[in-house]
Amino acid sequence: MSHPETHHAALTPAPAPGREAPAAHPIAPLIAQRWSPRSFTGAPLPPGAIERLLEAARWAASSNNLQPWHFIVARRDAEPEAFATLLGVLSPNNRDWARQAGALLLSVARTHNPTNGNPLRHGWHDTGAATALLALQAAALGLQAHAMAGFDAAAARSAFAVPEGFDPVAAIAIGEVGPPEALPEALAARETAPRQRRPIEAFAFFGGWRG
Repeated sequence: MSHPETHHAALTPAPAPGREAPAAHPIAPLIAQRWSPRSFTGAPLPPGAIERLLEAARWAASSNNLQPWHFIVARRDAEPEAFATLLGVLSPNNRDWARQAGALLLSVARTHNPTNGNPLRHGWHDTGAATALLALQAAALGLQAHAMAGFDAAAARSAFAVPEGFDPVAAIAIGEVGPPEALPEALAARETAPRQRRPIEAFAFFGGWRG
C-alpha cells in the first residue's frame, strides 16, 4: 500500500538549466544533475523527503558493514531550535546562505570499531559515501544538498552532545534551490560560474602512481 505522506509534487527531478555537470564521458543523468547550490528558497522539505534521503544513506557501502555514519537532523519546520543551533556553528560565510535551507544536517563518523576498540580507519570514508548517496537522492527528489567543511566542529560536538569516539565530519544544507540573484553579488557569481573538475588524468594513474 502506498503512503500518501511520501508523495509530493516537488519530489521529482528538477535539474537547474546550465548546472548539469559538463562530463567528458557519459555518466548517469542523476550524477550530472547533482550540484551544491547556495541559494535556497526557505521552503521546508516536502513530506517524506528526509526519510528517503536517510534511507539512501543507509544503503551506502561500508567496510565490514560497520556503518559508522550518523546524522543529526534539524529541519527548519520540525526542529527549529536544532536548526538555529546548527546554523550557529557554521562559519559566518556559510551561515549567511544556509539559513534559507529546508534542513541542516550534521554528519558524524564513528572513530573506533565497536567490536574490538581498534581505530576505524575508514569511518570518515564510509560516512562520506553515505553522504554522497544522500546528496544523489536529494537530486532525484528535485532538491539539492550542499556539504560544508566550514563549521566549528568543537562547538557542534558541545551543542549536540556528540560523545567521544565520534567525529563531526560535515554540515549539510538541503532544500529547494532558489534563484542566484537572491544571493549577494559575489556568491551569485559563484552560483552561476561554469562547473569545473580536474581531468581524469590528473587523479587516475593506470598501472601505478605517478606524480
